[in-house]
Amino acid sequence: MIASNRTRRATLRTIAATHRAARHTAKALRYRCLSGLIAIAVDAGTLIKTGDMLDRLGADDLKDGYKSWYGRHVKKAYIVANGHPPVMVWAQHRTTGKWIHVAAYQPLDRALFIGLATYKQTRHLVAADFARCA
Repeated sequence: MIASNRTRRATLRTIAATHRAARHTAKALRYRCLSGLIAIAVDAGTLIKTGDMLDRLGADDLKDGYKSWYGRHVKKAYIVANGHPPVMVWAQHRTTGKWIHVAAYQPLDRALFIGLATYKQTRHLVAADFARCA
């Protein structure tokens, strides 16, 4: 029982030290740690956010409100196709600087293109042939 009390105290000290260190780190580092490997995959390009998709298509002039609605359409299509929500990553909003939780997808995920076709503000970015297939 003495060894378990020592182990418990050592564990509590370690947890307290971790919390102390976390309170004194930069906000960007905290959110980066929360995202973990998903943030690394987004940085490497193996996963993309919906805003990245719009940037690749040259639709970076869309208003933020339109971009977020496009993201909602994509997430809905993803859930219908896969039965579960996509992975989420913490990202800094490009205009406000606030940290927001956004979904990340494979670069050629079908939900990204279905979202383009189903949302009226992005429908013009999709080729007519794909819109018939979706």
